Amino acid sequence: MKLSILVPVFNEAPTIELAVKRVLDVAYPCDLEVVIVDDGSSDGTGDKLVAVADDPRVTLVTHEVNRGKGAAIRTATGAASGEYMVICDADLEYSPEEIPGLLAPVLAGEAAVVYGTRTFGSHSSFSFWYVMGNRLVTLFANVLYNCYISDLETCFKLMPLALYRRLQVRSAGFGMEAEVTSKLLKLGMRPFEVPVSYHARGREDGKKITWRDGVAALWIIARIRFAWNARQATPVSA
Repeated sequence: MKLSILVPVFNEAPTIELAVKRVLDVAYPCDLEVVIVDDGSSDGTGDKLVAVADDPRVTLVTHEVNRGKGAAIRTATGAASGEYMVICDADLEYSPEEIPGLLAPVLAGEAAVVYGTRTFGSHSSFSFWYVMGNRLVTLFANVLYNCYISDLETCFKLMPLALYRRLQVRSAGFGMEAEVTSKLLKLGMRPFEVPVSYHARGREDGKKITWRDGVAALWIIARIRFAWNARQATPVSA
């Protein structure tokens, strides 16, 4: 099996080199490629990516202007060639060293879709309202889809690359998290959840998601539940 790690990047100059190094240094139980999309960075991130792109396992794609996380992942999936994919942000809020733990249920034949579920604590949460907002969005999805998942907004989403393409994710920004999960649930798929660590950063460190993204997520969840026909999804072979 080949795993494609998709890394969307926007203005992450302080962390990008270490983030990519940590991704590449992990001992994976399968073949690996890393697809990095520089989403219109203007802080020198692009210059730092030139060096890491020398690794033969790395593919670097650049957006001339910032389009959003969802658009960056859409570009990355177009350039990826693995059987499975996982998203890994470049801000080091998540630990790349835990990606093999997400692969374990897949390799054991127990799951096709795996989510890394965050455990929020006083030392790891951005704020009270951030955690409550995340729980509200997740609860809303659980109610509408009659399921129980723990962390809809987690970045660590691992699944077959063909499945992600089948979902035809259109959200350009952070709404892609809600769209991906809602469409999986609408297709009757339930993610296998694996606990992961989390180290939230603050606004001063570059955190970008806001309460507006939470409101947008609620709308996306409801729209897909009541208006999206699962038959609109493209065939798995696409």
